[in-house]
Amino acid sequence: MAYFVLAHGLRERLITSAPARVVNTASDAHNGAQLDFGDLQSANGYSGFKVYGRSKLCNILYTRELARRWAGTGITANCLHPGFVATRFGDRSGGLLSYGVRIAKTFAISPRKGADTLVYLASSPEVANVSGGYFYKCRPATPSKEAQDDAAAQRLWLETARLAGIEN
Repeated sequence: MAYFVLAHGLRERLITSAPARVVNTASDAHNGAQLDFGDLQSANGYSGFKVYGRSKLCNILYTRELARRWAGTGITANCLHPGFVATRFGDRSGGLLSYGVRIAKTFAISPRKGADTLVYLASSPEVANVSGGYFYKCRPATPSKEAQDDAAAQRLWLETARLAGIEN
């Protein structure tokens, strides 16, 4: 919801500042995720891992639809998988999960390295005219089949606009 609301709040400013870029963080955690349009808020059985994956799938679908709807405005929209980054994510999970996260982070990349693709998408002339893409390690990547579903992207846009109370 935050990406949707923020981008819409900045839309006119971005258009007047064009060329402009919107860069959204997603994750390969979207793989295996599926949307349930009857329960987008996960009211019927909340699972942290499942919701995280769905949220990353939504980020990719939203970025694709944003790129499609804002085409020709001078604004590009792309998203990225930063990799497994050693952030504070999961530090307060508690129990065995927290211990496992600490061990896994010994194999994670630094936040600085994790930001490379974000900075690339925000500033590189190589992607100045690329929009609607999903990137990993500064290269186009192929997201899951679900993340490439344009009908789902359009439906998600409409549902998100309704939930946010924003006219689309």
